[in-house]
Amino acid sequence: MIQTETLLRVTDNSGAKKVKCIKVLGGFRRKYANYGDLIVVSIRGVKQHKKKKVKIKEGEVVHALVVRTKAKLVRQNSSQIQCQENSVVLIANKNKPIATRVLGPVPRELRHSKFMKIASLSSGFF
Repeated sequence: MIQTETLLRVTDNSGAKKVKCIKVLGGFRRKYANYGDLIVVSIRGVKQHKKKKVKIKEGEVVHALVVRTKAKLVRQNSSQIQCQENSVVLIANKNKPIATRVLGPVPRELRHSKFMKIASLSSGFF
């Protein structure tokens, strides 16, 4: 589960490495975010490229989609999923990703949601 002040890893090629959660979106007094939830993040670490221009600058505030958490996810068929790190994908306006690739698999629950574009950019589902 993700809450405010949580440090997260970015799993796309937008240029950001680490982000910090500022706010969990989706309701009044909502404290935690899980798979498929939107959060507001601040960029804390950026990849240094000499030849390429990075789209994201350190200190920017953007929206992000949670794609992996350390907390267990229990599905309808009683199977449990747990990942090794907390990670997000950065999102621009109208739920479109900033990056052109998503590294690693994303949860199967994103396949039938409004984030189908992110699911199609990833390497697979878990």
